[in-house]
Amino acid sequence: MKINRRHLCGITLLVGLGMTACQGGSEEAEQVVNLYSARHYDVDEQLYNEFTEETGIQVNLLEGQPDELIERIVGEGEESPADVFIAVDAGRLWRAQEAGILQPVESEVLDSTVPENLREPSGLWYGLTTRARMLVYNVDNVQPAELSTYENLASPEWEGRVCIRSSSNVYNQSLLGSMVESIGAEATEAWAEGLVDNFARDPEGGDTDQIKAVAAGQCDVAVVNHYYWARLAKSDDAADQEAVAKTALFFPNQGDRGTHVNISGMGLVAGAPNPENAIAFMEFLVSPEAQEVFAESNNEYPVAEGVALDPVVSELGDFKVDATNVVTYGRNNPKVNEIVDRAGWE
Repeated sequence: MKINRRHLCGITLLVGLGMTACQGGSEEAEQVVNLYSARHYDVDEQLYNEFTEETGIQVNLLEGQPDELIERIVGEGEESPADVFIAVDAGRLWRAQEAGILQPVESEVLDSTVPENLREPSGLWYGLTTRARMLVYNVDNVQPAELSTYENLASPEWEGRVCIRSSSNVYNQSLLGSMVESIGAEATEAWAEGLVDNFARDPEGGDTDQIKAVAAGQCDVAVVNHYYWARLAKSDDAADQEAVAKTALFFPNQGDRGTHVNISGMGLVAGAPNPENAIAFMEFLVSPEAQEVFAESNNEYPVAEGVALDPVVSELGDFKVDATNVVTYGRNNPKVNEIVDRAGWE
């Protein structure tokens, strides 16, 4: 796809979905990168400021929900000011790809830094950070030796003991998308049916709610992203500390394909008005310095090798990662929706 190098009027730093009036001067406009982001972390803005200090390129931020941002870029069409799109799940990056709003990037830095399984093969999008989808268990009611795989949660021994959030949650949809790729649709559907039979309660709340339900004894095991537990572990709140004391994390499927990981990721928007600035920005975000900030400040795993982890995350230990390419999460999503509907997973 040919890059549109038209000039663009700048936008100011924003939170929400509003836009401001244009600022004058094409020379000024060339020193910006316009970011549409579904990540909502203070540490991100810290990194954007550091990028500006290093390069002189202003990062203009527009925050919103991922589907809203995709719809906005589609609606803006060729006049969209967006240069870079960031989302917090591979499935949503796939949606952006399917909507035709991304273009391939040629970057030795990105290709050499981001592992192949954490990026779209043609360069449409790249992983920025990773999150392990783990099992959290009640330390009084469960011994680690009782845990093994995601699949085992559908076994009769876990009847009435499992908590998990809604099947509409994109983290769960991506987990099932990876399972469809690894074990097949039929086996994944059988697993989903067994899991539903073992629910301790109807799905409700987010991952933090699942952890607190396990701590409270409402269920014995749940499926959560690792950083939610790490946040509680670093909290000064007494209730959070109590929840952490009553729970622990377990990496599933270490004896076979490995633990499922998802990504937050980024892509270059088709027709980006500032493509060189955008690629420089994307390369900056996978630099060792930026990756270390993501890891230490937001409890995420870096995509770059050799980057120090947050101490709480580091204490979880090394683990085998499922090497299934994250592209499959979105590609298998239609099948996943059929599976959870038939299984009765709300």
